[in-house]
Amino acid sequence: MAVKSQATIPGAPTAGRPGGGASRRPTGLLHELRKTWSAYAFIAPGLLMILVFTVFAIVFSFWISFRDWELVSDERPFVGLENYRDLADDPRFGRALVNTAYYTFLSVPLGMIVGLFLALLLNKEMRARGMFRALFFFPSITPFVIAAIIWKWIYNGDYGLMNYYLDKLGIIDDPLLWLADPNLAMPAIILMSVWAGAGGTMILYLAGLQGISEDLYDAAKVDGAGPWHRLRYITFPMLGPTTAFLFVVGVIGSFQIFAQIFVMTNGGPLDRTTTIAYYIYQNGFKYFDMGYASAISYVLFALLLTFTVLQFRLSRRYDIL
Repeated sequence: MAVKSQATIPGAPTAGRPGGGASRRPTGLLHELRKTWSAYAFIAPGLLMILVFTVFAIVFSFWISFRDWELVSDERPFVGLENYRDLADDPRFGRALVNTAYYTFLSVPLGMIVGLFLALLLNKEMRARGMFRALFFFPSITPFVIAAIIWKWIYNGDYGLMNYYLDKLGIIDDPLLWLADPNLAMPAIILMSVWAGAGGTMILYLAGLQGISEDLYDAAKVDGAGPWHRLRYITFPMLGPTTAFLFVVGVIGSFQIFAQIFVMTNGGPLDRTTTIAYYIYQNGFKYFDMGYASAISYVLFALLLTFTVLQFRLSRRYDIL
């Protein structure tokens, strides 16, 4: 007669479990947190920095935008919407808004056109293609401050390379004061920005081009489509999502231009290169009016949010995204 083992006898205690019966495991969120405590420990420093330097800063700046908050004053009274109302009567803010729009609507399209041209050129089979791609991409990974210092030297009216080569080519007779002339300062910064950003645009367009099936081009060739028609009816439409993304990101970035202005012109001459971001810096860290600077920041945020929402709605309406 076979004898049942102790583990199969009902009610018998299980080894390692005093008192018998199945042990009850913790369930729910607490159990998951205990299982992944090490992961949360690793992300805690980064999360703390985001909370302090991003979330808290956003909330605090919104709060002080309703106050006359000056760093050199102990009294910081609540003024309601006065900071926002003052923007309507501030001619320098209007000038900064115009300058930013001027910079945006020239630098963004030009950068996209140059980036697309480079991408189309370097998407073809050619010798040393990888080297050329790296050379054109290199300015995009150069810090803006370093690039601005280099271009400030290039634009120097006495010994800059720009005037030197223009003089050798017979284009100019007298040196141009690129960063001191009110009519040339912003175009000079736009040229520098296109040089610095075209490489990154090129890489994204290259990724989009390589995602287009060759079968589409082969079918178009069979139908007798030439290079221009293939570019117009296949390449451009298929690059629609990439173009929309680059346009939105480019506009957002151009509205926040600061490093080039700070290093090359300091907002001059005659405020012709003062942008919204640089005007925020001036009010906050030169005039110590943090309340007014915060109000300008939230106006900038509202402009960018409105533009982004409209852009995505138009893109979806016309099936670009």
